[in-house]
Amino acid sequence: MNCGELLIIGGAEDKCPEGEVLNKFVELAMRKPGGIGILPTASEIPDEVSKEYIRLFKELGVNRVEVLEVNSKRDAEDPAICEQLASFSAVFITGGNQSRLSELIRDSRLHKTLSKAWHDGMVVAGTSAGASIMGKQMIVAADMKLDDEKLKVEIGKGFGFLDDLLIDQHFSQRGRFDRLLSAIAENEEIMGIGIDENTAIVVSDGKFEVYGINQVLVLDGSSSDYINITIAENGSEELTLSGFRLHALTRGYQFDLKTRKLSLEKRIQS
Repeated sequence: MNCGELLIIGGAEDKCPEGEVLNKFVELAMRKPGGIGILPTASEIPDEVSKEYIRLFKELGVNRVEVLEVNSKRDAEDPAICEQLASFSAVFITGGNQSRLSELIRDSRLHKTLSKAWHDGMVVAGTSAGASIMGKQMIVAADMKLDDEKLKVEIGKGFGFLDDLLIDQHFSQRGRFDRLLSAIAENEEIMGIGIDENTAIVVSDGKFEVYGINQVLVLDGSSSDYINITIAENGSEELTLSGFRLHALTRGYQFDLKTRKLSLEKRIQS
């Protein structure tokens, strides 16, 4: 069986019955029986966040929507919670702090259960922190900050659904181009994908397609012919580089992750 789709959201998606991004998730989830599991571990207010998604998913016609209550490493090893997860047709990972997701769940029994379920066809979606966690690596910093005039990008470990991609979210809205560029400059074999708010990509069969109202940016350093990273007097990283490829995609366009090129087939009609 093929892996299930990954629906990766840049955050702040419309939480109303008319919202395209979450409608697409429900459409994918309802192709099989099982219902939707919500994983709010990243959030500091998991109950509040979960209630909003439960309300919306039920409005959109999903009969079974349940919360996976994982608040500790012990929970992530609980066979009952793993069994609950495996019974869903789709799982939705909410926003919050991606470091908390990684710390509590990565390499746990629950992580292995989720990975197997995805490989067997389960749809996995994530928004904001839930988007960042999709890659083998992730940007740990929640925001780009100038601390004592020093600019640093810290890389951590994600869930590993996407080996060669580094996902950044709230991309244009929080001015995150520089931090994604810095991350890719130090890991040029990996492509960086910056996803705007209320915008998502659906990854399937080595391609992704854009949904939502804003833009997705792809940074590819594999063809670079020069990269130099120096440390300025204030300790910040200064980049000199050449030959990076930049792709910007909007709703309906597809990108081939194998060839690293835009597909000219545009499927969604405006």
